[in-house]
Amino acid sequence: MQVESAFTVRARSAAFIVLSATLLIAASGCRHSLSPDVVATVNNKEILGADLEKYYKARFGENPQQPSPEQASILHLNLLQQLIDDEILQQRAAKFNLTASDEDVNAKLTEMKAPYTQDEFDRSLQQHNQTLDDLKREVRRQLTTTKLLNKEIESKINITDAQIGAYYTAHKAEFNFIEPQYHLAQILVTGAPSQQPGNLQNNKASGDADAKKKIEALHTKLDNGEDFGNVAMNFSEDKDTASSGGDMGFVADSALHSQPAAYDSITKLKPGQFTDVVPIVDPQSHRTMGYALYKLVSKEVAGQRELNDPSVQQRIRSGLREVRAQLLKDAYFEVLRDDAKVHNYLADQILKDGAK
Repeated sequence: MQVESAFTVRARSAAFIVLSATLLIAASGCRHSLSPDVVATVNNKEILGADLEKYYKARFGENPQQPSPEQASILHLNLLQQLIDDEILQQRAAKFNLTASDEDVNAKLTEMKAPYTQDEFDRSLQQHNQTLDDLKREVRRQLTTTKLLNKEIESKINITDAQIGAYYTAHKAEFNFIEPQYHLAQILVTGAPSQQPGNLQNNKASGDADAKKKIEALHTKLDNGEDFGNVAMNFSEDKDTASSGGDMGFVADSALHSQPAAYDSITKLKPGQFTDVVPIVDPQSHRTMGYALYKLVSKEVAGQRELNDPSVQQRIRSGLREVRAQLLKDAYFEVLRDDAKVHNYLADQILKDGAK
Protein backbone atom coordinates (compact mmCIF):
# COMPACT_ATOMS: atom_id res chain seq x y z
CA MET A 1 0.00 0.00 0.00
CA GLN A 2 0.99 3.55 -0.77
CA VAL A 3 0.61 4.38 2.99
CA GLU A 4 3.50 2.12 3.92
CA SER A 5 6.05 4.40 2.32
CA ALA A 6 4.58 7.37 4.16
CA PHE A 7 4.65 5.95 7.68
CA THR A 8 7.59 4.46 9.56
CA VAL A 9 6.79 0.84 10.45
CA ARG A 10 7.37 0.43 14.18
CA ALA A 11 8.86 -2.88 15.29
CA ARG A 12 7.17 -4.21 18.41
CA SER A 13 7.87 -7.09 20.72
CA ALA A 14 4.75 -9.15 21.45
CA ALA A 15 3.54 -12.54 22.57
CA PHE A 16 2.03 -15.18 20.34
CA ILE A 17 -1.44 -14.41 18.97
CA VAL A 18 -4.02 -16.35 17.06
CA LEU A 19 -6.43 -14.27 14.99
CA SER A 20 -9.67 -15.87 16.02
CA ALA A 21 -12.91 -14.33 17.10
CA THR A 22 -12.47 -15.49 20.69
CA LEU A 23 -8.94 -14.12 21.05
CA LEU A 24 -9.79 -10.76 19.55
CA ILE A 25 -12.41 -9.93 22.22
CA ALA A 26 -10.77 -7.09 24.14
CA ALA A 27 -10.79 -6.57 27.85
CA SER A 28 -12.23 -3.08 27.66
CA GLY A 29 -15.80 -2.74 28.89
CA CYS A 30 -16.74 -0.61 25.86
CA ARG A 31 -15.94 -3.52 23.54
CA HIS A 32 -19.30 -5.20 24.11
CA SER A 33 -21.00 -3.01 21.47
CA LEU A 34 -18.55 -3.97 18.73
CA SER A 35 -18.27 -7.02 16.53
CA PRO A 36 -15.85 -9.62 17.95
CA ASP A 37 -13.83 -9.30 14.73
CA VAL A 38 -12.99 -5.62 15.28
CA VAL A 39 -9.25 -5.20 15.89
CA ALA A 40 -9.18 -1.39 15.98
CA THR A 41 -11.30 1.72 15.54
CA VAL A 42 -10.35 5.06 14.00
CA ASN A 43 -12.82 7.83 14.86
CA ASN A 44 -15.40 5.06 15.40
CA LYS A 45 -14.64 3.50 11.98
CA GLU A 46 -14.02 -0.23 12.50
CA ILE A 47 -11.01 -2.17 11.17
CA LEU A 48 -11.82 -5.87 11.00
CA GLY A 49 -9.58 -8.80 11.80
CA ALA A 50 -10.64 -10.43 8.52
CA ASP A 51 -9.22 -7.46 6.59
CA LEU A 52 -6.05 -7.54 8.63
CA GLU A 53 -5.60 -11.26 7.95
CA LYS A 54 -6.24 -10.76 4.22
CA TYR A 55 -3.61 -8.02 4.14
CA TYR A 56 -1.19 -10.27 6.03
CA LYS A 57 -1.65 -13.14 3.55
CA ALA A 58 -1.24 -10.82 0.58
CA ARG A 59 2.03 -9.50 1.98
CA PHE A 60 3.59 -12.59 3.53
CA GLY A 61 1.57 -15.59 2.40
CA GLU A 62 3.94 -16.39 -0.48
CA ASN A 63 7.04 -16.49 1.67
CA PRO A 64 8.13 -20.16 1.90
CA GLN A 65 9.92 -19.47 5.18
CA GLN A 66 7.06 -18.90 7.59
CA PRO A 67 7.72 -16.67 10.62
CA SER A 68 7.67 -17.96 14.16
CA PRO A 69 4.49 -17.34 16.17
CA GLU A 70 6.13 -14.39 17.92
CA GLN A 71 7.32 -12.91 14.61
CA ALA A 72 3.86 -13.39 13.11
CA SER A 73 2.39 -11.49 16.06
CA ILE A 74 4.78 -8.59 15.49
CA LEU A 75 3.96 -8.53 11.78
CA HIS A 76 0.24 -8.45 12.52
CA LEU A 77 0.69 -5.54 14.90
CA ASN A 78 2.84 -3.64 12.40
CA LEU A 79 0.37 -4.22 9.59
CA LEU A 80 -2.52 -3.13 11.80
CA GLN A 81 -0.66 0.11 12.54
CA GLN A 82 -0.36 0.66 8.79
CA LEU A 83 -4.10 0.08 8.36
CA ILE A 84 -4.81 2.54 11.17
CA ASP A 85 -2.55 5.18 9.66
CA ASP A 86 -4.07 4.61 6.23
CA GLU A 87 -7.60 4.97 7.60
CA ILE A 88 -6.61 8.29 9.17
CA LEU A 89 -5.42 9.49 5.76
CA GLN A 90 -8.53 8.25 3.97
CA GLN A 91 -10.80 10.07 6.40
CA ARG A 92 -8.77 13.25 6.00
CA ALA A 93 -8.99 13.02 2.20
CA ALA A 94 -12.74 12.47 2.35
CA LYS A 95 -13.04 15.68 4.39
CA PHE A 96 -11.51 17.58 1.45
CA ASN A 97 -13.49 15.63 -1.17
CA LEU A 98 -10.26 14.10 -2.51
CA THR A 99 -11.32 10.45 -2.61
CA ALA A 100 -10.29 8.88 -5.95
CA SER A 101 -13.15 8.47 -8.42
CA ASP A 102 -14.22 5.30 -10.23
CA GLU A 103 -12.70 6.78 -13.40
CA ASP A 104 -9.36 7.24 -11.62
CA VAL A 105 -9.42 3.65 -10.37
CA ASN A 106 -10.38 2.14 -13.72
CA ALA A 107 -7.66 4.08 -15.52
CA LYS A 108 -5.05 2.83 -13.06
CA LEU A 109 -6.29 -0.75 -13.35
CA THR A 110 -6.00 -0.57 -17.13
CA GLU A 111 -2.40 0.59 -16.71
CA MET A 112 -1.65 -2.21 -14.27
CA LYS A 113 -3.08 -4.89 -16.55
CA ALA A 114 -1.19 -3.69 -19.64
CA PRO A 115 1.88 -5.98 -19.27
CA TYR A 116 -0.25 -9.11 -18.78
CA THR A 117 -2.80 -11.25 -20.52
CA GLN A 118 -6.09 -11.63 -18.69
CA ASP A 119 -5.12 -15.14 -17.51
CA GLU A 120 -1.76 -13.88 -16.23
CA PHE A 121 -3.44 -11.01 -14.43
CA ASP A 122 -5.97 -13.33 -12.79
CA ARG A 123 -3.19 -15.68 -11.67
CA SER A 124 -1.30 -12.75 -10.18
CA LEU A 125 -4.36 -11.84 -8.11
CA GLN A 126 -4.64 -15.44 -6.89
CA GLN A 127 -0.96 -15.54 -5.97
CA HIS A 128 -1.43 -12.42 -3.84
CA ASN A 129 -4.64 -13.76 -2.26
CA GLN A 130 -6.62 -10.89 -3.77
CA THR A 131 -9.91 -10.51 -5.61
CA LEU A 132 -10.46 -7.81 -8.22
CA ASP A 133 -12.60 -5.92 -5.71
CA ASP A 134 -9.75 -6.11 -3.17
CA LEU A 135 -7.37 -4.64 -5.73
CA LYS A 136 -9.80 -1.88 -6.65
CA ARG A 137 -10.14 -0.87 -3.01
CA GLU A 138 -6.37 -0.82 -2.58
CA VAL A 139 -5.86 1.23 -5.77
CA ARG A 140 -8.52 3.72 -4.67
CA ARG A 141 -6.83 4.19 -1.30
CA GLN A 142 -3.41 4.62 -2.92
CA LEU A 143 -4.67 7.21 -5.39
CA THR A 144 -6.57 9.00 -2.64
CA THR A 145 -3.45 9.22 -0.46
CA THR A 146 -1.47 10.63 -3.38
CA LYS A 147 -4.12 13.29 -4.05
CA LEU A 148 -4.18 14.27 -0.39
CA LEU A 149 -0.40 14.59 -0.07
CA ASN A 150 -0.18 16.55 -3.31
CA LYS A 151 -2.66 19.07 -1.91
CA GLU A 152 -1.44 19.21 1.67
CA ILE A 153 2.33 18.85 1.16
CA GLU A 154 3.73 18.92 -2.37
CA SER A 155 1.83 22.03 -3.52
CA LYS A 156 3.18 24.03 -0.58
CA ILE A 157 6.90 23.43 -1.15
CA ASN A 158 8.89 26.21 -2.80
CA ILE A 159 12.66 25.96 -3.19
CA THR A 160 14.22 29.39 -3.84
CA ASP A 161 17.33 30.32 -5.81
CA ALA A 162 18.84 31.64 -2.57
CA GLN A 163 18.44 28.24 -0.91
CA ILE A 164 20.03 26.54 -3.91
CA GLY A 165 22.95 28.96 -3.81
CA ALA A 166 23.45 28.46 -0.07
CA TYR A 167 23.50 24.69 -0.48
CA TYR A 168 26.03 24.90 -3.30
CA THR A 169 28.35 27.12 -1.27
CA ALA A 170 28.24 24.70 1.67
CA HIS A 171 28.64 21.55 -0.48
CA LYS A 172 30.76 22.70 -3.41
CA ALA A 173 33.02 19.64 -3.13
CA GLU A 174 30.05 17.40 -3.99
CA PHE A 175 30.10 18.85 -7.49
CA ASN A 176 33.78 18.23 -8.14
CA PHE A 177 33.82 14.88 -9.94
CA ILE A 178 37.17 13.10 -9.71
CA GLU A 179 36.03 10.58 -12.34
CA PRO A 180 33.23 10.38 -14.89
CA GLN A 181 29.75 10.14 -13.39
CA TYR A 182 26.62 8.59 -14.86
CA HIS A 183 23.23 9.93 -13.83
CA LEU A 184 21.07 6.80 -14.02
CA ALA A 185 17.52 5.64 -13.50
CA GLN A 186 16.61 1.98 -13.12
CA ILE A 187 13.73 -0.46 -13.21
CA LEU A 188 14.53 -3.48 -11.06
CA VAL A 189 12.65 -6.80 -10.96
CA THR A 190 13.57 -9.73 -8.75
CA GLY A 191 11.99 -13.09 -8.04
CA ALA A 192 13.35 -13.14 -4.48
CA PRO A 193 10.43 -13.95 -2.14
CA SER A 194 11.85 -11.94 0.76
CA GLN A 195 11.92 -8.63 -1.09
CA GLN A 196 8.78 -6.55 -0.83
CA PRO A 197 7.79 -4.29 -3.74
CA GLY A 198 8.27 -0.57 -3.33
CA ASN A 199 6.13 0.45 -6.28
CA LEU A 200 2.74 2.11 -6.52
CA GLN A 201 1.07 -1.05 -7.80
CA ASN A 202 2.39 -3.28 -5.01
CA ASN A 203 3.47 -5.45 -7.94
CA LYS A 204 5.95 -8.27 -7.25
CA ALA A 205 7.35 -11.04 -9.45
CA SER A 206 6.76 -14.45 -7.86
CA GLY A 207 9.92 -16.18 -9.10
CA ASP A 208 12.71 -16.02 -11.66
CA ALA A 209 10.52 -17.04 -14.60
CA ASP A 210 7.90 -14.45 -13.64
CA ALA A 211 10.64 -11.85 -13.14
CA LYS A 212 11.95 -12.45 -16.68
CA LYS A 213 8.46 -12.18 -18.13
CA LYS A 214 7.73 -9.02 -16.16
CA ILE A 215 10.96 -7.20 -17.11
CA GLU A 216 10.49 -8.09 -20.77
CA ALA A 217 6.93 -6.75 -20.65
CA LEU A 218 8.18 -3.53 -19.07
CA HIS A 219 10.85 -3.22 -21.76
CA THR A 220 8.09 -3.50 -24.35
CA LYS A 221 6.18 -0.69 -22.62
CA LEU A 222 9.27 1.52 -22.90
CA ASP A 223 9.73 0.58 -26.55
CA ASN A 224 6.13 1.65 -27.12
CA GLY A 225 6.92 5.09 -25.79
CA GLU A 226 5.82 4.93 -22.15
CA ASP A 227 7.70 7.20 -19.78
CA PHE A 228 10.59 5.47 -17.98
CA GLY A 229 9.88 7.24 -14.69
CA ASN A 230 6.20 6.31 -14.68
CA VAL A 231 6.97 2.66 -15.42
CA ALA A 232 9.57 2.64 -12.62
CA MET A 233 7.18 4.17 -10.08
CA ASN A 234 4.45 1.68 -10.91
CA PHE A 235 6.42 -1.55 -11.40
CA SER A 236 10.07 -1.36 -10.24
CA GLU A 237 10.74 -3.49 -7.17
CA ASP A 238 13.54 -1.36 -5.73
CA LYS A 239 11.95 0.37 -2.74
CA ASP A 240 14.77 2.94 -2.59
CA THR A 241 14.32 4.32 -6.13
CA ALA A 242 10.84 3.37 -7.40
CA SER A 243 9.10 6.30 -5.70
CA SER A 244 11.42 8.77 -7.49
CA GLY A 245 10.89 7.27 -10.94
CA GLY A 246 13.87 4.94 -10.62
CA ASP A 247 16.33 7.82 -10.13
CA MET A 248 19.64 6.46 -8.82
CA GLY A 249 21.41 9.81 -8.84
CA PHE A 250 25.01 9.97 -10.01
CA VAL A 251 27.02 6.75 -10.09
CA ALA A 252 30.81 6.86 -10.42
CA ASP A 253 32.46 5.08 -13.33
CA SER A 254 34.43 2.83 -10.97
CA ALA A 255 31.29 1.78 -9.10
CA LEU A 256 29.74 0.37 -12.27
CA HIS A 257 32.58 -2.10 -12.78
CA SER A 258 31.14 -4.45 -10.16
CA GLN A 259 28.42 -5.31 -12.69
CA PRO A 260 30.23 -5.81 -16.01
CA ALA A 261 27.06 -6.46 -18.01
CA ALA A 262 25.48 -3.26 -16.71
CA TYR A 263 28.68 -1.28 -17.34
CA ASP A 264 28.93 -2.55 -20.90
CA SER A 265 25.30 -1.67 -21.63
CA ILE A 266 25.26 1.73 -19.92
CA THR A 267 28.48 3.04 -21.46
CA LYS A 268 27.04 2.47 -24.95
CA LEU A 269 24.03 4.72 -24.27
CA LYS A 270 23.42 8.31 -25.19
CA PRO A 271 21.50 10.52 -22.73
CA GLY A 272 17.81 9.65 -22.86
CA GLN A 273 18.36 6.08 -24.06
CA PHE A 274 17.75 2.90 -22.04
CA THR A 275 19.36 -0.53 -22.04
CA ASP A 276 18.04 -3.94 -22.97
CA VAL A 277 17.31 -6.29 -20.08
CA VAL A 278 20.43 -6.62 -17.89
CA PRO A 279 20.81 -9.56 -15.46
CA ILE A 280 21.88 -8.63 -11.93
CA VAL A 281 24.56 -11.11 -10.84
CA ASP A 282 25.89 -11.70 -7.34
CA PRO A 283 29.67 -11.09 -7.66
CA GLN A 284 30.50 -13.89 -5.19
CA SER A 285 28.02 -16.67 -5.98
CA HIS A 286 27.59 -15.62 -9.64
CA ARG A 287 23.85 -16.31 -9.25
CA THR A 288 21.36 -14.17 -11.12
CA MET A 289 19.51 -12.17 -8.45
CA GLY A 290 17.15 -10.24 -10.72
CA TYR A 291 16.90 -8.14 -13.86
CA ALA A 292 17.15 -4.43 -14.58
CA LEU A 293 16.61 -1.79 -17.21
CA TYR A 294 18.79 1.33 -17.00
CA LYS A 295 18.25 4.77 -18.46
CA LEU A 296 21.15 7.18 -18.93
CA VAL A 297 19.88 10.59 -17.87
CA SER A 298 23.23 12.32 -18.38
CA LYS A 299 26.97 11.67 -18.33
CA GLU A 300 29.34 14.03 -16.57
CA VAL A 301 33.06 14.23 -17.23
CA ALA A 302 35.52 14.73 -14.38
CA GLY A 303 35.95 18.25 -12.97
CA GLN A 304 34.27 20.98 -10.93
CA ARG A 305 30.68 21.92 -11.76
CA GLU A 306 29.67 25.53 -11.21
CA LEU A 307 26.41 26.85 -9.80
CA ASN A 308 25.34 28.26 -13.17
CA ASP A 309 25.21 24.70 -14.58
CA PRO A 310 21.46 23.87 -15.00
CA SER A 311 22.07 20.24 -14.05
CA VAL A 312 23.67 21.36 -10.77
CA GLN A 313 20.72 23.59 -9.95
CA GLN A 314 18.22 20.85 -10.77
CA ARG A 315 20.11 18.30 -8.68
CA ILE A 316 20.13 20.64 -5.68
CA ARG A 317 16.51 21.68 -6.15
CA SER A 318 15.34 18.05 -6.31
CA GLY A 319 17.35 17.08 -3.25
CA LEU A 320 16.13 20.01 -1.16
CA ARG A 321 12.55 19.39 -2.24
CA GLU A 322 12.73 15.72 -1.29
CA VAL A 323 14.10 16.50 2.17
CA ARG A 324 11.52 19.25 2.74
CA ALA A 325 8.69 16.98 1.62
CA GLN A 326 9.77 14.20 3.99
CA LEU A 327 9.99 16.62 6.91
CA LEU A 328 6.53 18.05 6.23
CA LYS A 329 5.01 14.60 5.74
CA ASP A 330 6.42 13.35 9.04
CA ALA A 331 5.03 16.39 10.86
CA TYR A 332 1.70 16.15 9.01
CA PHE A 333 1.25 12.49 9.90
CA GLU A 334 1.96 13.19 13.57
CA VAL A 335 -0.63 15.97 13.65
CA LEU A 336 -3.24 13.73 12.03
CA ARG A 337 -2.50 10.96 14.54
CA ASP A 338 -2.83 13.41 17.43
CA ASP A 339 -6.23 14.57 16.14
CA ALA A 340 -7.58 11.05 15.57
CA LYS A 341 -9.38 8.95 18.15
CA VAL A 342 -7.81 5.50 17.83
CA HIS A 343 -8.28 2.34 19.86
CA ASN A 344 -6.17 -0.74 19.12
CA TYR A 345 -8.09 -3.70 20.56
CA LEU A 346 -5.59 -6.21 19.23
CA ALA A 347 -2.82 -4.58 21.24
CA ASP A 348 -5.08 -4.62 24.31
CA GLN A 349 -5.62 -8.35 23.97
CA ILE A 350 -1.96 -9.15 23.40
CA LEU A 351 -0.98 -7.30 26.56
CA LYS A 352 -3.75 -9.03 28.49
CA ASP A 353 -2.69 -12.49 27.27
CA GLY A 354 0.99 -11.75 27.84
CA ALA A 355 0.34 -11.03 31.50
CA LYS A 356 -1.11 -14.49 32.09
